[in-house]
Amino acid sequence: MIESLISFSIATFFLALSPGPDNLYVISQSLANGPKSGIATTIGLISGCIVHTTLLAFGISAIIVASGTFFYGLKLIGACYLLFLAYKVYRSNAHVDLKNKVSKKTYLQLFKQGVIMNLINPKVLIFFLAFFPGFLWDEFQNTIYQFFVLGIVFMTISFVVFSSLAILAGYISAALNKNKNISILLKWIQVIVFIGIAVFILIT
Repeated sequence: MIESLISFSIATFFLALSPGPDNLYVISQSLANGPKSGIATTIGLISGCIVHTTLLAFGISAIIVASGTFFYGLKLIGACYLLFLAYKVYRSNAHVDLKNKVSKKTYLQLFKQGVIMNLINPKVLIFFLAFFPGFLWDEFQNTIYQFFVLGIVFMTISFVVFSSLAILAGYISAALNKNKNISILLKWIQVIVFIGIAVFILIT
């Protein structure tokens, strides 16, 4: 259990840190309206993850109980999906542009928008589906409990990372926009993380 949680925590940390739609949106809000706006957005995004974790826990747990073979097939599909994400990142432009202006919203509006952004994005649930099952430490124990433990760890680490990005948004944006090497480094970190998680899922 401890080894799985440590591996999951490390993977989650790098995933939260690497450039993506969610954390870039948090940073853009912080740049335009201050760190508190970025943190309000982060709370909304993380709150949406509660719903995805619940759907994943009860839905996939039933599948695991019904068929262990199907579960391993699901892990294979998840690994392939993560490799596909790695390929998409590899093919993408490494430069990250955070200069776009965003409109001023209240903290409550930002929270609601964060929740909605998370819930209406089907890729989030698909990603959870690909990411979480590979880190279950015992398929014969209560998998609902295990999914919720992983969900809490994922949300906690993501919140800490996103909030830190919000606070450090000014420095981060300047570095990303002025130093091309940093953008390239972050791009390759994301590629390596996706491939690493896919390999971990396949060999466990």
